[in-house]
Amino acid sequence: MKITMEQIKELREETGAGVMEVRKALTESKGDVQKAKKLIAAQGLAKAEKKADRETGASHVFAYVHFNGKVGALVKLACETDFVAKTEDFQKLGKELAMQVASMKPASVEELLKQDYLRDPSKTVEVLVKGVSGKTGENVRVLAITCL
Repeated sequence: MKITMEQIKELREETGAGVMEVRKALTESKGDVQKAKKLIAAQGLAKAEKKADRETGASHVFAYVHFNGKVGALVKLACETDFVAKTEDFQKLGKELAMQVASMKPASVEELLKQDYLRDPSKTVEVLVKGVSGKTGENVRVLAITCL
């Protein structure tokens, strides 16, 4: 099956992966977009594992307050550089994690990471964090959580 530039463009927009990664995944999956997405996700997780020992010097605190004002949460998320801390992917992750903490009230970071992700129970919060790590190319870690 011939891989088209349109397929590559669409999959890149969905996954944030590079052109060569997308082309390779589409080739390996014989044009099956769903299989290609799974291959790209697996590659991202593998990349995240390799970066897990790197120093995370930049951090940002994210807050979520429920509409009724009775529940709130804070999450401190870290990465290697200020550049990545300002990216849309990192910012979105921080907001999603703060909402997760407010909803599920984990007692620790470790418990949070083991929970099923609210918006997609087929993956854990840890997989979500590693996905952003693989996509940004930096180590991304949850440093602290607080539920109020």
